[in-house]
Amino acid sequence: MELRDYIRIIRTGWVLIVVMALVGVAAAAGISILMKPQFKASAQVFVSTQSGGSVADLVQGSTFTQQRVKTYAGLVTTPIVLLPVISTLHLSMTADELAKSVTASAPLDTTLIQISAVSSDPVRAAEIANATSESLTNVVQSIESTGSQASQSSQVKLTRVQEAQVPSTPVTPNVPLNLGLGLFLGLALGVGGAVLRHVLDNRVRNEHDIESISPSPVLGGTTFDSKAAKRPLIVQDDPRSPRAEAFRALRTNLQFIDAGGGARSFVITSSIESEGKSSTASNLAIALDNAGHKVVVVDADLRRPKLAEYMGLEGAVGLTDLLIGRAEMDDVLQPWGRGDLHVLPAGSVPPNPSELLGSRAMYALVRRLEQDFDYVLFDAPPLLPVTDAAILSKTAGGAIVVVAAGKTHRGQLGAAVTALENVGARVFGFVLTMLPVQGPHSYGYQAYGYGYGASHAEDEPETVKPERSTARRVRGTVG
Repeated sequence: MELRDYIRIIRTGWVLIVVMALVGVAAAAGISILMKPQFKASAQVFVSTQSGGSVADLVQGSTFTQQRVKTYAGLVTTPIVLLPVISTLHLSMTADELAKSVTASAPLDTTLIQISAVSSDPVRAAEIANATSESLTNVVQSIESTGSQASQSSQVKLTRVQEAQVPSTPVTPNVPLNLGLGLFLGLALGVGGAVLRHVLDNRVRNEHDIESISPSPVLGGTTFDSKAAKRPLIVQDDPRSPRAEAFRALRTNLQFIDAGGGARSFVITSSIESEGKSSTASNLAIALDNAGHKVVVVDADLRRPKLAEYMGLEGAVGLTDLLIGRAEMDDVLQPWGRGDLHVLPAGSVPPNPSELLGSRAMYALVRRLEQDFDYVLFDAPPLLPVTDAAILSKTAGGAIVVVAAGKTHRGQLGAAVTALENVGARVFGFVLTMLPVQGPHSYGYQAYGYGYGASHAEDEPETVKPERSTARRVRGTVG
């Protein structure tokens, strides 16, 4: 993944990241509150040796002392040093238990030993540190005695140069450190969770997901509209809306497909149902009509026809009747609006839709429509449930696949593209629908909507209403 992918993941999962960061800070604060405060007191012991007055003796004595310091530091936690401490302070613990709260360190290139003691009682911590330093001094004096007589003094001398003071603040819990660690761990878990969710999420959300499935371009995109069911023909009902402008942008991109010539017939389909293919086909047809093109939109969904309902037309007779020879073109082709937009409804639902769409009659109809109109749009069924759209795409110029962002899975879209490729049909491109208005996956498809005001009305074609006296606008769901 590229850097922009990680940025997109963080933008998408920022809520999870913030929540995990707050949880981490809260957990660290809770642990800090529940932890019993521990105090630390330290005493220092200086180690010296008796040596001659020459320079060689001094150097030799210094080297000997530094070597001995490490040994003496190791003696601090042994029973021979700690047992007298327990006895002196009347501690109710063993030497091993006391050794867990006592530490000794020898700074490099020095002859100092620092003895530290940790306890929940600050006074007790200072007492243990001082008693341990005194006990170490006595033990070393005893074991380092030289000569045959016990009265002969040792050449090594330990002197306590710093007495342990009663600490005023605890060393644990370190609240700022705990909160910082909690915040870091929370952020790490949040980012990890966001990345894991992105990896496991196989839904198509943006154009980058489509690029990984097919090299065909994304021709456009429309945002999610909660009122789409009440106004499916957004280009007609609200021509200044951002969604209407998105269909005009799709119209512009469509005009550059096969710009050097060729048939202008397109099958509008999708992978699964309810991705917005019917509303895309109808709104695109209106947008092309507003641009002055002669357009026909055909409801080729012979299983669940919706186009006549969207366009407010009578759909009892249509494509099915034309293919079986029960009606003529002029009988079923209905004009819509004041331009050159015509609608061919599906008609009655036949028992064999796939056979009709793959028949010679359908092939001849497509060729005739391509000759009579600038653009021919077919609203076809989804690709995965049935083969109708794949068959029709082979007969027509190709297919435009509608993809619902956040709903269609990558596997479903891949299978739909494969179904088209298996019959040799061309995939002109994709249209993303139901894109979020804001967020990392919006991609600014609706960014042009902000500029539409009074001045825009001068350039916008006049809103056209159906002339047919029997026309009625029936509200439906987005196909």
